[in-house]
Amino acid sequence: MLSGRRDISEIDPRDELLLAELGYRQELRRNWNGLHNFGISFSIISVITGITTLFSYGLNTGGPAVMTIGWIIVSLFTIFIGFSMAEILSAILTASGPYFWAAALAPDYYAPFVSWFTGWFNFVGQFSVTTSISFGCATLISMTATVMNPSYTPSPGKVMAIYVAVLLSHGLVNSFGLRVLRYLNNISVVLHTFGVTALGIAVLMKAPRHQPASFVFATFYDGTGGWSERASSAYVVVCGLLLSQYTITGFDASAHLSEETLGAGRNAPFGVLMSIGASAVFGLFLLLCLLFSIQDFMVTVTSDQPVIQIFVDVFGAKGTMAGMSLIIICVWFCGLFSLTSNSRMMFAFSRDGALPHFFNHIDDKFQTPIRTVWLAVALAFILSLPSLGSDVAFAAATSIATVALYISYIVPVIVALTWPQHFKRGFFNLGIMSRPVGFVSVAWVSFITIVFCLPQVNPVTSTTLNYTPVALGIVVICVLASWFFWAHKWFYGPRRQITLGDTNIVSRVQLRPSKRR
Repeated sequence: MLSGRRDISEIDPRDELLLAELGYRQELRRNWNGLHNFGISFSIISVITGITTLFSYGLNTGGPAVMTIGWIIVSLFTIFIGFSMAEILSAILTASGPYFWAAALAPDYYAPFVSWFTGWFNFVGQFSVTTSISFGCATLISMTATVMNPSYTPSPGKVMAIYVAVLLSHGLVNSFGLRVLRYLNNISVVLHTFGVTALGIAVLMKAPRHQPASFVFATFYDGTGGWSERASSAYVVVCGLLLSQYTITGFDASAHLSEETLGAGRNAPFGVLMSIGASAVFGLFLLLCLLFSIQDFMVTVTSDQPVIQIFVDVFGAKGTMAGMSLIIICVWFCGLFSLTSNSRMMFAFSRDGALPHFFNHIDDKFQTPIRTVWLAVALAFILSLPSLGSDVAFAAATSIATVALYISYIVPVIVALTWPQHFKRGFFNLGIMSRPVGFVSVAWVSFITIVFCLPQVNPVTSTTLNYTPVALGIVVICVLASWFFWAHKWFYGPRRQITLGDTNIVSRVQLRPSKRR
């Protein structure tokens, strides 16, 4: 037990009781409230990050119509997934997240395998998201530099150097800045709400002219190299959903931070749902502001960074620097909290024996899992290396992150649908709608898993190939091979550290005056 953790008397024992019922002692500092829990998922979703970094992909893969209508469709189905996850999270509150849910909901015979499978997909998805976010931040910094210095050339090596600096800054703040993370989280929420709103309004007001609604909602454009002719327009449309689905990803952070959240039974599920809902609204608003403000579509769609092109056309160079500075700060916050979520998941995974015991460590002084912070940094760096030789590496990273995470999200839902008798619901309960919502969630994730593995650029060559199915295939092979050859001999699913009889939690709950949660 940690000698340096928060005084146990400061923690509502009912929070600790819920954790103890799952077999874990309170090790992480529990001082995040509901706003903080919502804020970290909202900051990781970060609509301004996903939209800005994939705006070029969206314009070329379906154009404005797919970007707007696709956003609405994806938001709707993602809310279904959020409802399914929130219901499970409300009953099973642990930093482990999806892999613990899968184990808890499955029969004893299957629990270790589904936990192993889900955990590794969540693991891969976690650091893939960090890679795509931080690499996107580095790319934006590099591209923004060309506005004030047109002679600057953002080569792959220069972008990689900036990326490493961004990763290191995230690692350092997460290692030694736990006390300020909550305050940075508050700043991030303000920037992602009021900042995004102000930026969108400013773009609309300053635009010399505006595109008609028919352009924004009905213009289809195929810049994939001819997939609409080689396959069909529908093929381009479904591939174009990646912008929306990748953006609204990472809301499992509310689960991974549940052991640090006060009143987690109520606040963590609402953190999931509110982050999805708020992101859906703010994301659509930002998309509409940018699309209505495009001055010359062909100039914008063929530019290296369409959002920068829109800003230059609307604000000029100095205004562009101001607008892009806000965006870059938001993207930096997004990467920061993505790493926070990564480290908690990896800490929990090592606590349960799936990762080496070395990573099952909370630093006494800084109250943070420093070792898994830097494990996440190292893995994010390694995954970025293909970008030095491939133009589609970033899109591949976003696809891998999206598919891997959503697979890990949906496995516990499938388990709950298969063995409903094992699901004892918590505070947040969908009632009779639980199974219909679950089936819709499973169907949607099955659909996007197939779609995001399809080739995105025509013709398909070694440099344009979508490596997502290759990467996922490797993950599946490694997960299954490791399980059947050796992991099944020693991995029995999440490990209980304690039982209720080992603590005085129950007596403290009974003695504590009742208050509303």
